[in-house]
Parts: sequence; C-alpha cells; structure tokens
Amino acid sequence: MSYSSLPSGVEKTPAREQIVASVQTVCDRFDDDFWLEKDQKKEFPFEFHRAMSESGWLGITMPVEFGGAGLGVTEAALMMHTVGRSAGAFAACSSIHINLFGPHAIIKYGTPEQKSKWIPRLITGEDKVAFGVTEPDVGLDTTRIKTRAVRRGSHYEISGSKVWMSTAQIANKILLVTRTSPIEDCAKGTDGITLFYVDIDPKYVEVREIDKMGRAAVDSNLVFIDGLVVSESDRVGEEGDGFRMLLDTLNPERILIAAEAIGVGRRALDKAVNYANEREVFGRLIGQNQAIQHPLAESWMALEAADLMVWRAAGLYDDEEPCGAEANAAKFLAADAAYEACDRAVRTHGGFGYAKEYHVERYLREIMIPRIAPVSRELIMCYIAERVLGLPRSY
Repeated sequence: MSYSSLPSGVEKTPAREQIVASVQTVCDRFDDDFWLEKDQKKEFPFEFHRAMSESGWLGITMPVEFGGAGLGVTEAALMMHTVGRSAGAFAACSSIHINLFGPHAIIKYGTPEQKSKWIPRLITGEDKVAFGVTEPDVGLDTTRIKTRAVRRGSHYEISGSKVWMSTAQIANKILLVTRTSPIEDCAKGTDGITLFYVDIDPKYVEVREIDKMGRAAVDSNLVFIDGLVVSESDRVGEEGDGFRMLLDTLNPERILIAAEAIGVGRRALDKAVNYANEREVFGRLIGQNQAIQHPLAESWMALEAADLMVWRAAGLYDDEEPCGAEANAAKFLAADAAYEACDRAVRTHGGFGYAKEYHVERYLREIMIPRIAPVSRELIMCYIAERVLGLPRSY
C-alpha cells in the first residue's frame, strides 16, 4: 500500500517528500501480522523502535548539535501521519511519539549539561522516557496534582502516584510533573509545579500495568513513587515554573496526535475501499451499493477537512504564532473523523470486520485513544467557547 504523497494541505518540498518516503520504507518492514502478534502477546515493538532510531527519526525535532535533525512540528507531524497510516497504526505512533514532544521542556529550559547528557541518549534509543502527568484523583486538573517533591538540601524526595503513564514498563526515565509547593501556599494554582527528569528506580517506583481495550503492544500504567531521592541537577528549569514549561508541550502534542489519528483513519478507509472493490454479495460488488459508498465518501471528506486544520496549526506553531485554537481544533476534528472511518471500515467488512485477521477491529480499538486523550472533546469545546468565542467560563 503506497501512501508516499504528501497530504494536500502541506506545502510540498523535496525534503518533505523524502521524509514521507523514507519513513514509509521503515514502516513497510513491519506488516499487519507483525502488529497483530504484538497486540495479542502484549509485547512492546522493540524491533520497530530500534529501526526508527537507527534511521534517525527519533531525533527529528531534536537540536542538530546533539545529533538530531532540528526540524519543525510540520515535519514531525508528516512523519507521524506516515507512521499512523502504516500497519502499526496508533500502537506504532505511541511507541515513539513521546520523543517528539516530551523532551521539549528539556530542549528549551534545560542547562547545557543536561541537554548534552540526556538528549543524545533519547535520539539513539539508549534511554526510553515515560511522561508522568496525570494522577488518579485529579484527571485533567493538573494544578491539583498531589505528587510532592520535598527539598532536602541539594536533593529532593518525591512521593506520589501517576496514572495512564505510557511505556513505563520498558522506560528507564520519567519526565515527572510534581508539586514543590502546596497549592494552598501559592498565589496561583499554576505556581509551585516543578519538572524533574528521573530514573525509574524499582526500589522506589512501582509500575502496575493497566489491562485495557486496545493498543496492547504499548503499555499503560499506574505508577507509585515512594521516597525517590533525586538530585537538584535532575530538575528541569526553575523550581515552581513547571506548569509554564508543560504548556509549551501541549500544542505540539495535540498537532502530532491529530496527524497520527488522520493517518490511522486513512489506513482504515483504504482497507474498507479495497474490500468493497473485491467483495461480492448477491452477484455484485458491495462497493456498488450507496449504503457502502456514501459513508466511505463522507469519511474521505471529513479526514481531508481535519487534515487541513492539522497543517494550519503546525505551520502557525513553526512560525512561532499563537496556535492554541487551531491545535485543539485539529485534535478534535481528526479524532472524530478517524474514529468514524475506523468504525465504517469494520462495518464495511461486515462479520469479517470483527475478525482479527482483517485488522480493522484493531484500528477501531486503538482510535478510541485520541478521542479521550490527552484532552477530552468536552474540554476542547470549552476552550474554543471561552478563548475564541468569548463566552463565559462554564466550570
């Protein structure tokens, strides 16, 4: 299946075309059966992660001086759209995308020593990082996190818990969001939050995998931290300034998630169209029936429309222009369009769509994730209502 042409909303350049073609070449080494086996065995795709690392793609947004490519979010989104459109679908994306937005705080706010020590190891895949933000009792209200980092001289002692931490089973590092000052002692709720880049030390960090609906190849976890001692040199940026640093990762994350979702939706649509052009029932191809044609045509239009918003948001971000509305809208539209495409792919296959050997059911299970995370549809609508339309806050 060839999908090496650039999406219609992206300015075409030879370099961007080369990115898509090169990433597709790597992805094509890992077919649907490879990913089905990983899903069934709940095994992390180390072979795919290694192949992407050896090809240099884990450092696409990292600074050149540390071995990265120094490219923008547009190029990273092109890469992840290509990965999403491959057989690996959302599982493949989830196995690598923390490298593209997670270390942004280190790149922007880390000391020269931190960057030279940490970034090259992420690019080569020697270190694998998990992102510790969400907590069991606070959900998306990050200002209310309870994980505490208490200063003890030149060290900090960290205790607390995190939930839905991806890749913690195989990672050796966590970019960890903590409170260094209780919210009650802060002038604003966003004050007193601090980022750390820490080792996952099993003596102080317990990782429990969550059994979930889909994307079994990439683990999700409940993590308990009890008395983890870290050095002041493991702190990213200034104490208490972590929330502002965290905000710098949100728009790129939404743009990348949107690009990935559209890739998955397009793969599902391709599968549905191919099946509709081959399957005969009652002496005719099912693709001749408008009941099959029209939903698939609608999904093509929805994916194309959402795709345009992705590249608008990415372009604004790379030009250092405000893009919060566009990034959130891209994530909202892409997740919905991709979900509908995957659902329709299953229904186009009929009963066979429910069979794992046709793979579309895996795409449907995985595409639930961008509808829920990293921010809900409802909060995106609240953001647009308040920040764009000027309506009063509802919560």
